[in-house]
Order: sequence, then C-alpha cells, then structure tokens
Amino acid sequence: MTLWNGSYPFYPGANACFPFDTTRAVIVTIFLSVLVTFIIILPGIRGRGRLFWFLRLVLGLFMGAVVLTVQFTGDWETGWVQANTSYKSFSRAQVNADIGLHIGLAGVNVTLRGNPVNQINETINYNEHFPWNFGADYDRSYSEGLEKGLPSPILYVAEKFSTQSPCAVHRQYRIAGHYASLTLWLAFCTWLISILLFSMSILLYGGHMLLLTAALILFSLLFFFTTRNTPKCPIQFGPVSLRTDYGESFWLTLATGLLCLLLGLGIVILNSLQPEKLKLIFSLDKSSKKEVWDKSCLPAEPSCSAEDVLVVPLGELCQVTATQL
Repeated sequence: MTLWNGSYPFYPGANACFPFDTTRAVIVTIFLSVLVTFIIILPGIRGRGRLFWFLRLVLGLFMGAVVLTVQFTGDWETGWVQANTSYKSFSRAQVNADIGLHIGLAGVNVTLRGNPVNQINETINYNEHFPWNFGADYDRSYSEGLEKGLPSPILYVAEKFSTQSPCAVHRQYRIAGHYASLTLWLAFCTWLISILLFSMSILLYGGHMLLLTAALILFSLLFFFTTRNTPKCPIQFGPVSLRTDYGESFWLTLATGLLCLLLGLGIVILNSLQPEKLKLIFSLDKSSKKEVWDKSCLPAEPSCSAEDVLVVPLGELCQVTATQL
C-alpha cells in the first residue's frame, strides 16, 4: 500500500479529544448553582445557626453530587504505561506514547497520547470509549473501531475486554458495573429522602436514611471490588505491561460512603443521648417563649352602670373606661 501525504489512505485522521466530560460538567454546574443560590440568602440567617446551616448545606450537596457524578465517570480503575509500540497495522512505524486504560461502570476508555504529540506526520491524541451499559454493544463498538482504523495500541487494549477475548473479563465487569450503578441510584434516592426528612425536622429518620445511603454506597464498592480481584490477562507492550489500580472515583465514593456512615451514626447517637445538642445543630433550639401579660393591664369584671368602670386593686391600679354602645 502506497503512502498519500505521509499516511495510509484508508486511515482517517486522528480524532480530537474533548477536554472534559460534559455530563460531569453539567452535574457539577447544577450543584454549584444551588450552593451559590443558598449562599446568597445566608446573611439572612442570624446567630450561630448560620454556621451550622452552611455546614449542613455543603455536606448535603457534596454527598449528592458525588453519588450522582461517579455514575458517569470512567476512572473507577485506571492505569498508564509509556512504551515504544507500533502505531497502526501494516506499518513498521514505531511511536513513543503514553497508553492509558480507564474503566468505569458503563464501559472502558482507552487513551493514546504521543510523546511528543506530533509524530510520523500525525497528531497522536486519542481517547476512545467502548461501552457495555444497557442498550450498548461492546463488540459492535470494537468492530467500528476496526473499521475506522484506530491505532493498534487502542485496539489491542480494547480487545482484552471483548466477549470473544480469552481473558473472559467482559461479563464480570459488565455485571458488576450494572449492580454498582443500580445501588448508587438507590443511594441517590435515599439521599434525597434524607434531605427531605431533615428539612421537615424529622431528625431520627433522616439519620436512618443517611445510614441506608452509606450502606448502599459501600455495597456498590463491594460489587466493583469483586471484579477487581478477578484474574486478568497481561496487557503487554514489549518489555513493559499496563497495570491498573483503583482510580479517583473509587476512592471518592469510599470517602463519601464513610462520611454518610459517620454522620448517620452521629445523628442517631445524639438523638438518643443528647437531643438538645442535636436540635442546636439543626437550629431547632428556639423555645417558644410564652408571652407574659401584665396583670395591671387585664380588665376586671365590668359593672352595670351606664359608663362602666373596670376597677382593680389599688396596688395594681389600672382604670379603664368603657363606653356602652
């Protein structure tokens, strides 16, 4: 096959990588907008209740944003390796590149970034996604990558997770991702219920819902943990191999689950031992002071005269004249 302008004619140009995940950006923007909106009304809250109210707001929005965002992230398990490897099939050209593998709940992202980016008259900067969520066909996505002529390192890594691969990890990752995603959606619902209960000052049941949220989050991690410990085929690039480890989304989800667990336990324990302090934290310590009427201004029994005069003892003199209608 002859070259045309320095590249093989049946290969399309490099696909540009989008700088960030739009779904994650939308979720973060929505939660930040809610936070800014409530910060604007923060000066209207008086006393020390302002600090407690702000802390409850930040913690609540943080937990909800994390539980919702990690559903769409692709860095539950990540790995990078730098290697000299062949770039495309039917070519002897070698490139030096960083090869990244990012495993999420909904699929796999394979990244290829040249060192430097511009090599062999091409821009080597790829980020390809191969989904396995409901309604998606991983093998079909892989076949489309073959038809597009994606670089060989990307296809080599993606092939390890196909259904036809002898590694046999596709089914484990797919099922674990489905169950982890389901439990996280349930955790998001229980988080919403806890926020509703706290706003209605039903503190004990709100704490119970936080504990349930923490349990669901930790169960989602357990589902993903089971696949992480399954044996995997080595992903070898010459003398080096691509190894993966838990990513940012996994650790962030773990921290959020532990935070929900601690807050839920704290609310339940305080409600049992020191409910006054719990009411103080939730700004419910304002006792309704009964208005005390001055007895000197209370009228006595009216008389039967034309111009009724209400008389009280001399020590508490307060004379009121009432005109008969």
